[in-house]
Amino acid sequence: MMDVIKTAKVENVRVLDRFSARKPQIGTLYITTTHLIFVDAERQRETWILLMHIATVEKLPLTTIGSPLHICCKTFQRATFVIPRERECQDVFTALMKLSGPVNIEDLYAFHYRPSTDDLYRSAGWAIYDMQAEYARMGLPNEHWCLTNFNKDYEVCDTYPRFFYVPRSATTPVLVGSARFRSRGRLPILSYIHRDNQATITRCSQPLSGFSARCLEDEQMLHCILKANPCSTFMYVVDTRPKINAMANKATGKGYENENFYSDIKFMFLGIGNIHVMRNSLLKLLEVCELKDPTMSEYVEGLQSCAWLKHIKAILDTSLFIASAVGEEGNSVLVHCSDGWDRTAQTCSVASLLLDPSYRTLQGFMVLIEKEWLSLGHKFTDRCGHLARDLKETSPVFSQFIDCTWQVLQQFPAAFQFNERFLLTIHDHVFSCQYGTFIGNCEKDRIDLRLPDRTYSLWGYMLHNMSDYVNPLYKRNGRYDTMLKPNTGPPNIRFWRGMYNRFDSGVHPRESVLDVLCVAKDQSSSLEDHLQLLNKRLGAMKALLGQNSVTSCDSLTDSAVLSDVESDARCRNAASVPASNNKLLQSTEAVVRGNAANSESPSDCESGIDVKSLRISQCSLEEKRSAELRAGELEMEANSVAVEWKTLRNVHNCSCLTQFEYFSRKYHCWKCGDVFCTRCIDKHTALPGHYSQRPVPVCRNCYKEVKCNV
Repeated sequence: MMDVIKTAKVENVRVLDRFSARKPQIGTLYITTTHLIFVDAERQRETWILLMHIATVEKLPLTTIGSPLHICCKTFQRATFVIPRERECQDVFTALMKLSGPVNIEDLYAFHYRPSTDDLYRSAGWAIYDMQAEYARMGLPNEHWCLTNFNKDYEVCDTYPRFFYVPRSATTPVLVGSARFRSRGRLPILSYIHRDNQATITRCSQPLSGFSARCLEDEQMLHCILKANPCSTFMYVVDTRPKINAMANKATGKGYENENFYSDIKFMFLGIGNIHVMRNSLLKLLEVCELKDPTMSEYVEGLQSCAWLKHIKAILDTSLFIASAVGEEGNSVLVHCSDGWDRTAQTCSVASLLLDPSYRTLQGFMVLIEKEWLSLGHKFTDRCGHLARDLKETSPVFSQFIDCTWQVLQQFPAAFQFNERFLLTIHDHVFSCQYGTFIGNCEKDRIDLRLPDRTYSLWGYMLHNMSDYVNPLYKRNGRYDTMLKPNTGPPNIRFWRGMYNRFDSGVHPRESVLDVLCVAKDQSSSLEDHLQLLNKRLGAMKALLGQNSVTSCDSLTDSAVLSDVESDARCRNAASVPASNNKLLQSTEAVVRGNAANSESPSDCESGIDVKSLRISQCSLEEKRSAELRAGELEMEANSVAVEWKTLRNVHNCSCLTQFEYFSRKYHCWKCGDVFCTRCIDKHTALPGHYSQRPVPVCRNCYKEVKCNV
């Protein structure tokens, strides 16, 4: 792919910022096969743009200072580079167009990515979702639901997984007939079952009903779903589309269920727009976000006219209706849209999130995405525009799901184990193609591409860095273990500045409150660990000082041995033993063995040797050496833990000159207390001053120092 890049470096490039257009930054622009990098002239700031994140590249009209190139990213980052010469601008434009939209799926970044750390294994994260284990958690299989291999070779439906749960009473002819009557063979299958009342969420695609067609097998299939919930006399069928759209589909031989043919159902339309409506709405929203100097009325009118928040509210309203029907009424719900992989995935996953506290944990949310989106055939490659294909297939369906999750997180901050950074990281890597998790349109695509063997999993990376995503306000047990009921009134649906204006400087607070709280918890944890060790040392010293200096020489030595044996046992449990402890333990044990041997031997007074004086002299010498070693050890332990940590406020750059943005995680070195970026604090080691000897984050210099001293 290097042959695509004709100009890899351009100097004297200007970066225009809509907030500081009069003071543009001047520097050098670099192009690699994966990134576009801008470095200012003083080398104080770097701007990195992943090429797979680029949505559009536009050449603006030529100006007196050069040729502007405007870049919009799928992560809502925007940048305008003014390149001095037209030829260089054309070379950069051509390279970006080809590298940001590969034609072949195997040219994606994931197939060439190699992590910078050896701690991340290729297999990590790929097995996080075990379908049978997840449904066993819900109490399946049971007398009403069973696992079927009806689709084991993907012959019935190539966008469904090989195995899924269906009603036990549904026979094979019923399953075959229902699949033939549903668009793309996506028959009704189980999504979620409530453990207490056995009400379920099932999902499928629209029926091929046309104006009058019916299917007895499909009618029997819905009846089997109803009877699988013995506590209910009817079930809801939720069509997430606007009714006019569903009626228009009748002309193409599709449509919706006729209540005259399906007994014991209540049919409802809930009016969520299609992928084209959502794509246009997002484009209008981004136009509002790019306004240079809007008035309050212009900004509010822009938000209202784009209808983005209205669509978010519609998804939340539908999801809340499904969750309430299942969790409060005890009625089963069948959900579908057109093909059952966009709006159906949104509403079923958000409803599950409201119903089940397990999905509000870090790993549980990953499992939810695997179950409702990846396994059941959301077309990530098409919807996210991974390849240079028809742009009409792209749509921010998954972005809306992440936005809906954030809306609920804002209303119930203590109900979620993860934080805002967790959602943004997932959203970014859906488009980055750095990991193989979201490549492909269905499970069959991922198996054919052998992604677990050839790429890394996003879940493995995030689990490796789990501390970055923990919500310090999370409460594991309590009133949040039940169903969440967010208020979906218009004043409660908020614009997510952290998503859509994340890269705009000057519009965010100086630091995140949650980050400050996490730092306080980490510092307290470090100091408590250090205090525990100091208390242990003080106890040993008190025991030593409480003995007589001469008559208790053996006791002193024995006490020292006991103290060091305890220390040695503690360190062995943590797989880290300081060298000074080993030397001290060996010397004191030798003294004890010598003293024991002397005490058992007959008196040498007849030979004229003062054995008692010799023993006291030897003991004093060993005691002095032990004290010197112990003093050095105590000093090393005391100096290995930072008591004061540098405040996050007004820290704008790392020592490597990487600039911190609002959502950039700032890391403290637990040894020196300084603040670093993620690249400069990639080491973890146990500190001598911690009792637990657990590995903690340290900067590279402190890591070398600790390893040299141990």
